[in-house]
Amino acid sequence: MHKTVFTGAATAIITPFRDGSVDYEAFGRLIDWQISEGISAIVAAGTTGEGSTLTDAEHREVIDFAVKRSAGRVPVIAGTGSNDTAYAIDLTKFACEAGADGVLLVTPYYNKATQKGLIESFTAVADVSTAPVILYNVPSRTGCNIIPATAKELSKHPMIAGIKEASGDISQVAEIAALCGDDLDIYSGNDNQIVPVLSLGGKGVISVLSNLLPRETDKICKDYLSGNVGEAKNAQLKYLPLINALFKEVNPIPVKAAMSAMGYGKNELRLPLTKMEIEHEAELLSLMREQGIISGPIA
Repeated sequence: MHKTVFTGAATAIITPFRDGSVDYEAFGRLIDWQISEGISAIVAAGTTGEGSTLTDAEHREVIDFAVKRSAGRVPVIAGTGSNDTAYAIDLTKFACEAGADGVLLVTPYYNKATQKGLIESFTAVADVSTAPVILYNVPSRTGCNIIPATAKELSKHPMIAGIKEASGDISQVAEIAALCGDDLDIYSGNDNQIVPVLSLGGKGVISVLSNLLPRETDKICKDYLSGNVGEAKNAQLKYLPLINALFKEVNPIPVKAAMSAMGYGKNELRLPLTKMEIEHEAELLSLMREQGIISGPIA
């Protein structure tokens, strides 16, 4: 039986930058605030954390910092996936030694893989991991999809505990749930599908929205799982305009603007990502004011 890494909402946390370097002061404050707001877990150096443009040294430092700063208060899941399996193995070993409670492995991007390649690559990483592995399926970004039969095969590995499903295909999520049952925890990888995935037996969400609203996002999950389905559904729909604004441009462009407005670092990204278009940012900040996340007049 695998170990469930978390139940509820895990924040795919941003990596704040200042003048080209990681802003650890802002990062530390953000981690502390997330935990004080009741988030169930933190994912460091993932897509939202711009892991793909962190240097190898920075990637390791961000993981190590998140583990140390969280200090066991919530599970920390380290983004250690790569299109280079050997590098993913090396980074996963580091994360485990640093004390990460889980690792998140994205499907190989650009070079992609066959389903056989996915099985062999993920198995090779899971074989060296001492922390539970969560697979990350996001074909819109990687061009590579974990089909349900492959998820079923991978769920047999004792260290593969879950899957972050961001395909957007609810029928695929249903088939994974039907095939894998309790052998694989399913997490929504899309904030607009938290309740639908929970309805299929999901354990929670790995969330961008929860950067801004950790307590509220976690509550959607906890309400649903405790039987308050109506409350969860109403909150899912309430936050839908804000969720849509957070994905108006490619993630994490909008959430970086949002978190800067909240005082967690500068609105700074690394190329090829650029700052949010002015009209899109104005819409996002207006919705944040309506929700009481930031103060000031509503534009």
